[in-house]
Amino acid sequence: MNVQQNTHESHTLTMTREFDAPRELVFDAFTDPDHLAAWFGPVGVDSPRDRIVVEPRVGGAWQLVMVYEEDGVTKEGPIDAVISVYDPPALLVATQRAEPDAGITLRPEMRLEFEDLGGRTRLHLTQGPFASAEWLDMTREGWGTSFTKLDKVLA
Repeated sequence: MNVQQNTHESHTLTMTREFDAPRELVFDAFTDPDHLAAWFGPVGVDSPRDRIVVEPRVGGAWQLVMVYEEDGVTKEGPIDAVISVYDPPALLVATQRAEPDAGITLRPEMRLEFEDLGGRTRLHLTQGPFASAEWLDMTREGWGTSFTKLDKVLA
């Protein structure tokens, strides 16, 4: 039993967002590296195309590096996950790999459910657990501004 994970169950993000685009297109925005590069990351953060790997299958990689400036220094925020459920265009689940050397022992899961609304899409996002409420809040804010960027790409 992973006690640490149970300790952080309350730090799980849930969000719902509607997009004015067909379900297949919204699903592709999360699985096509060219599409991901166009929108993924909060405002002020880029995800360079050459730093994105998506292997669209169970067991495949879902990896990218977010690049941003902080205090005049270029920083990177890598995401290294494995796809555990791949059911296009309805469901995508990926779990981050633990990085014990970096002190990351939690393995947050990202669950994306794509609901067809007849030409529009309702996305249900569940992600976590996170180590703290602060990480949860930063992630919520990051997804919010990322989704604003995705709206523009889908328009």
